[in-house]
Amino acid sequence: MTEEQKRMIIAHRIAQELSHGDVVNLGIGLPTLVASFLPPGLDITFQSENGFVGLGPDPAPGEEDPDLVNAGGKPVTIMPGGAFFDSALSFAIIRGGHVDVTVLGALEVDAQGNLASWMIPGKMVPGMGGAMDLVVGAKKVIVATSHTTKDGQPKLLKQCRLPLTAAGEVDMVVTELGVFSISGGSMVLHEKHPAWTVEKIRALTEAPLEVASGLKDMVLPVGV
Repeated sequence: MTEEQKRMIIAHRIAQELSHGDVVNLGIGLPTLVASFLPPGLDITFQSENGFVGLGPDPAPGEEDPDLVNAGGKPVTIMPGGAFFDSALSFAIIRGGHVDVTVLGALEVDAQGNLASWMIPGKMVPGMGGAMDLVVGAKKVIVATSHTTKDGQPKLLKQCRLPLTAAGEVDMVVTELGVFSISGGSMVLHEKHPAWTVEKIRALTEAPLEVASGLKDMVLPVGV
């Protein structure tokens, strides 16, 4: 699989988890692709931690507004009925439990539902940003991540090695190889990539891996 195909598989599958009327926060990078795979007619309100609700589709080339960007600085649009507010209100929404689902990336996630997503050894980063608040405040936390690092090392671990963003808050992990939940110190495989066997997925997963009784194949996006 190419990196783009991996991203499409993950985003497409996560879009299936969203329900009509949800307020959803999409993290920087891969999670933003989820909005492109929403089923027709599904009414989702996207919240951006830098201060608005009603995130719309990407602007057409040449129509970007430099004053209208998401938390990652990427140009966006806002839908009719959207609203702007300051950071204090934005985080009151997040911390107050008004976000139904947050989707964010990970450097590591482990079998205890712990998440490490902000500190890369040897690199200067500004900090964890709003991820700490989102992971604790959202009703459902979905991690969107490639199954391994670029050099093939597992990202689904027995225990995170990097500093944690939050402990015990992850509900679901979606990679290009499968869909996992967290249960009793193990990761449970509910869906797998149709071209991959459980044994091959297990070989790339450091965390203890159980297989759900109703294991099924993931539905892949068109063209992948």
